[in-house]
Amino acid sequence: MNMSQTEQFAQLDEGAKSFDVILVGGGMVGAASAIGLAMQGLKVAVIESFAPEAYQEEQPLDVRVSAISVASEALLAELGALESLLNMRNVPYLGLETWELDGCITAFHSAQIGATHLGHIVENRLIQLSLWEQMEKWPNISLFCPERVSRFSRVNDGVSIYLQSGTRLESRLLIGADGANSQVRQWAGIGVSGWDYAQSAMLINIETEQGQQDVTWQQFTPSGPRSLLPLPGNHASLVWYDDANRIKQLMQLNNKQLAEQIRAQFPERLDRNFTVETKGSFALTRRHAQSYYRPNVVILGDAAHTINPLAGQGVNLGFKDVSALLAVTKDAISQQKDWWSSEVLAQYQAKRYRDNQLMMTTMDMFYAGFSNDILPLKLLRNGALKLANINTPIKRTVLKYAMGLN
Repeated sequence: MNMSQTEQFAQLDEGAKSFDVILVGGGMVGAASAIGLAMQGLKVAVIESFAPEAYQEEQPLDVRVSAISVASEALLAELGALESLLNMRNVPYLGLETWELDGCITAFHSAQIGATHLGHIVENRLIQLSLWEQMEKWPNISLFCPERVSRFSRVNDGVSIYLQSGTRLESRLLIGADGANSQVRQWAGIGVSGWDYAQSAMLINIETEQGQQDVTWQQFTPSGPRSLLPLPGNHASLVWYDDANRIKQLMQLNNKQLAEQIRAQFPERLDRNFTVETKGSFALTRRHAQSYYRPNVVILGDAAHTINPLAGQGVNLGFKDVSALLAVTKDAISQQKDWWSSEVLAQYQAKRYRDNQLMMTTMDMFYAGFSNDILPLKLLRNGALKLANINTPIKRTVLKYAMGLN
């Protein structure tokens, strides 16, 4: 091509700022997408309402954390963000343990597949911050922040968006990485299927007498799972799943009262000597877009799918989306094809839709199966957990999948 894609598109409307890609949403998934596309030589605009707060070691730990898999770490390393991220607060975790009845436990450990770790538990804000630090290094990324979209429209073979500031942008491709209530998805007319679970999850940061742990665990109860994720130093994140009204009541308690409820409801394995630091809650929902693209529009991450957080796979699925999108655009650019075309976007959907659907369905089945308190079923599923703890090739395959390696 004699002219870049941006130069060709700029000729379509001189009244707008022209880009190859406009990306709505500068969170973890959006920022990763922006860097990857910039690395492919594309000119990218990122629209985001809020910038992540700068990092200071003495800051309180955020309540929102993610267990990023080894595969997600590989993507962050490719984008240049992993080194910076690991210089901030994080905890490598080596094991995963799940049980319902004592003595019927399934435990996975990195040593079973010769790995040094299964992943890292990191505050979401720090993942975003490490990516923003990389975005700033790319001259072909323009960040519009704080900024919001006022409306979208189609123009020629592309999309035009109007920002609340009055600025108008145009591009060949519009990417929605703007979360579960995606403006981009709604404007594109992409429907969703799903439901609201009758439960909520409460996130609780605690300080313990026990030192930094390296295993994340989860116990199932009739009212929902109780989980622990290790945090740096003498800290941990507790996740309490329960009836939405019950979680609402717990949120009204002061920290001392909440600690007493935790001691009564969480397994004995939890260090009894702890104090509650911060808490938050959110409703559990399942949403899956009926398509991941329309002409000149593509969605990924939570804009495309929200999953039961049971296995902590949300952000990892989003990063898998990013890797798939980058793979198909890179291939199209190398073959001098229209990388923004529906044909290319359909390849991205083919790579991700069924895998996301499978993970969502598996988590739903797991969640529903352990919500039933009928004794024969209870004995059956606990026997299955005990059998699953035997170190077999199947178990190692499941562990690799959880790490994003399959």
